[in-house]
Amino acid sequence: MLAMSSKTQLAKEQFARFAKAYGAHRPVIQRALTGGFVAYVILTTYQSLAARPGGSGGGKGGKGARGKGKGKEKEGDKAPRVAVDAVFYQRLSRILRIVIPSLKSREAILLFMHSSLLVFRTAISLYVASLDGKIVASIVRAQPLAFLLNILRWLLVAIPATWCNSWLSFVESRLSSAYRTRLTDEVVRSYLDDGEGGGKVYYKISNLDDRIKNPDQMITNDIQRFSAHLAAIYANMAKPVLDVILYNYQLSQNVGGEGLVVLTVLVQASAALLRKLTPPFGQYTALSASLAGSLRHTHSRLSEHAEEIAFFRGEETEKMLLEREYAGMVMHERRVLMGRWWHGIVEEGIVKWLWGSFGLCICAIPVFFKLPGVSVADLGGRTEGFVTNRRLLLSASDAFGRVMYSYKDLSELAGYTARVSLLLDTMADVRKGKLEKALVSSASTEENAKILRGKGQVIESEEIRFDSVPIVTPNGDILVKSLSFHVRPGEHLLIVGPNGCGKSSLFRILGGLWPVYGGTVHKPPASQFILIPQRPYLPLGTLRDQVIYPHSKLDMEALGRADDELLDILSVVQMDHIVEREGGWDAAKEWRDALSGGDKQKIAWARLFYHRPKYAVLDEATSLVPTEMEGRMMDYATELGITLLTVSHRPSLWKYHSMILQYDGQGGYVFTKLDAEKRLALQEEKQALETKLLEVPKMKARLAELKAAVDAKAL
Repeated sequence: MLAMSSKTQLAKEQFARFAKAYGAHRPVIQRALTGGFVAYVILTTYQSLAARPGGSGGGKGGKGARGKGKGKEKEGDKAPRVAVDAVFYQRLSRILRIVIPSLKSREAILLFMHSSLLVFRTAISLYVASLDGKIVASIVRAQPLAFLLNILRWLLVAIPATWCNSWLSFVESRLSSAYRTRLTDEVVRSYLDDGEGGGKVYYKISNLDDRIKNPDQMITNDIQRFSAHLAAIYANMAKPVLDVILYNYQLSQNVGGEGLVVLTVLVQASAALLRKLTPPFGQYTALSASLAGSLRHTHSRLSEHAEEIAFFRGEETEKMLLEREYAGMVMHERRVLMGRWWHGIVEEGIVKWLWGSFGLCICAIPVFFKLPGVSVADLGGRTEGFVTNRRLLLSASDAFGRVMYSYKDLSELAGYTARVSLLLDTMADVRKGKLEKALVSSASTEENAKILRGKGQVIESEEIRFDSVPIVTPNGDILVKSLSFHVRPGEHLLIVGPNGCGKSSLFRILGGLWPVYGGTVHKPPASQFILIPQRPYLPLGTLRDQVIYPHSKLDMEALGRADDELLDILSVVQMDHIVEREGGWDAAKEWRDALSGGDKQKIAWARLFYHRPKYAVLDEATSLVPTEMEGRMMDYATELGITLLTVSHRPSLWKYHSMILQYDGQGGYVFTKLDAEKRLALQEEKQALETKLLEVPKMKARLAELKAAVDAKAL
């Protein structure tokens, strides 16, 4: 018993010495604990947002079927993994260099303003927390003068507080707009750039590559959402981290660093649990954007092909397709909403209620325990301390909650970053000629695969010459294994053959739209080509713009050309009356609806006569105009020195051409001089024989009737 008593006494003495030593060195310990807390917050935030080891699939680093689309499976068939990982930070870093090009840029200045306002607002919040405690203390102490002075301070601090909050919203919106402008300018510049070798991205990305089905939505909606999230994420991350550090520092001065350490341990343990229960919101966001784009694409196809659908009475089928796309999107959104619902319950339970109970316990420490170095306060002092600490703790809890929420925001930003990065990567690959396209089954044969692995040459020349050039569609279908022909200036070429044999494909190779897989193509620069399709493109703008496209009025005037010349050109195609009828050259309409099919083709010919290129590609360009007008336009084009490459089934056009390229539809062709009179004679003889052959079944039937009648009389 005596030994036990002595041990207890010894323990008390040791504890007393420890408490005395601790009290003597408490200021140093407090600084160490506070410094350790700040370092811990920064390190923890960095680790929680730093790159996590990524799995396969995601980003530019994924090993896909690059190059000319080798393989039967599309890379896009696998949903890319979206997460806050190394790939995300690599993508974001690349985009940040676009939206913030330098430290002296407007965006950098706006970001600095935003940061300054965030720090200023935190300072105001600290002052308001202290002022709250003083107001309540003056009430408890029944000091009306002190109460009124504190209320006056409250009203005065409201002026910079409201100013700061409004400015924060304004600067954040300006940041979002500036980011969107920078990114849109970069994307549109690359999308519509007509540089040699890497141009026509807007065509190739939709027709030669399978990775992006709806670039219009990505350029508009996805970039806008990405910019808004990027502008908001800075405030949602930087401000809460700053608040956590400053609020908890002030709180440690009031309740001691020991309580802060205990609070940190409890909060981090529950935060780890919450993070484990957080759904993959980044992947949800990327998939939502993809499904919305797919639904929009289905609607646009319905509008684009409305005439054919109406004639085929395909309303039910199209309705089924739309409902299927919409149902898929709705099912995904419901899944996301359900995930947000239960995650919101868990999140609020932990962040608001559990952390709130921890905070109340920490706030009560100065009331129930005597802290070394802290003087004992009266009731008003204890009330002031409790209210101030409570306000600081609520603010710190809210800030830490926003840090937790910011991971969800960061996950959503990762989703939009993946979409924007996919757009940028695909455009960069397309400019380099790296295409991904699903190939037809015949492309896997050894002979065809060898052709697809090849690469031809394109040489600028005054004439058009194909030397052993394969005609290959984007999906790897080889229409002609080796095509050779030449067209000299002034030698009009007629191209004929069955549908799908490679007539239009030849023009796309000439225009630089399709790659050359072998041989050598000699051709003039693209500026010396003009294409007139069966359905000409009429841009938005004035009547003048329809004739001079893609020139503007300023371009036309800079070339020394005037409206009178345009009127003369329209008179050649007998369209000069349209100027007065439509209200003058500056009349603006939706011209594709205002003009008939024949008038559209005449406008396209007038555009050809205005530009006067060396070569013109005519793809059924006279199918809707009378024969006499067709001849007039062909003769005038010849007078201007324009060499014509014509696809047409009209025999009336043969006499205007000196060469013919005829496909047989089986991969073969004939290139020779065209004797129009002889060919017309043969065509007429062929038609006459076909007409006679059509009469043969009728003659046979009549002969059978006559034989039957003769046999009946003989009986």
